[in-house]
Amino acid sequence: MTDDQLLRYSRHILLDEIGIEGQERILAAHVLIVGAGGLGSPAALFLGSAGVGQLTLVDDDAVDLTNLQRQIAHTTARVGWPKVESAAEAVRAINPDVRLRLVRERVDASALAALVADADVVLDCTDNYRTRQAINAACVHTGRPLVAGAALRFDAQLSVYDTRNAQAPCYACLFAPDAQFEEEQCATLGVFSPLVGIIGTMQAAETLKLIVGMGEPLAGRLLMLDGRSMEWTQMRTVRNPACPVCRTHHRRP
Repeated sequence: MTDDQLLRYSRHILLDEIGIEGQERILAAHVLIVGAGGLGSPAALFLGSAGVGQLTLVDDDAVDLTNLQRQIAHTTARVGWPKVESAAEAVRAINPDVRLRLVRERVDASALAALVADADVVLDCTDNYRTRQAINAACVHTGRPLVAGAALRFDAQLSVYDTRNAQAPCYACLFAPDAQFEEEQCATLGVFSPLVGIIGTMQAAETLKLIVGMGEPLAGRLLMLDGRSMEWTQMRTVRNPACPVCRTHHRRP
């Protein structure tokens, strides 16, 4: 590390659980963030400030005035910008050393597979059920850990799906890929603005833990937050042996 990096990341380096070696792992890491909205904004800002070497941001949307109530990577001056470009501008303002790859498109399964395979950790910051399932399938088939968050109205959830652990479930173990329900989005139902900040920040924390190899990741645990009472509920989760996504996939040691 350079002298500037030693100074910039000194508060991480002071932590015994991270230190110089852990910070070097962060600097060498590549994180894929799918979704540059309410969850992706704080996740990208904290991962960029922490020194993640490369961030790939994926989103096909543009910044709208209604986004600014919660999507903190964007500004009034950047209304109309592609969200990936606006988020990248925010990350660069904090840490110009982060390498950024911007993908402004709604990625299909084949594109996702390539993007996921190229990353060390993947963050699902989307609000679309089919996209969540596609991200999960790509992570299962490439052996990449997935940090998934969600928030709607006053309710939120967070977990890590890491099928490198033979006992840990994938997203489809808990939420069936063929489930039929009406898609619920904050555009029609609303969302309490700090809630996406809480969950997106926690996604960044789980990602850094995975990169450094410290602590206990949330694999096998689903956290649920009631924003009205600020009460957390934790549910232990296990792999579904009949899961159509991960049951036949070779699990890496």
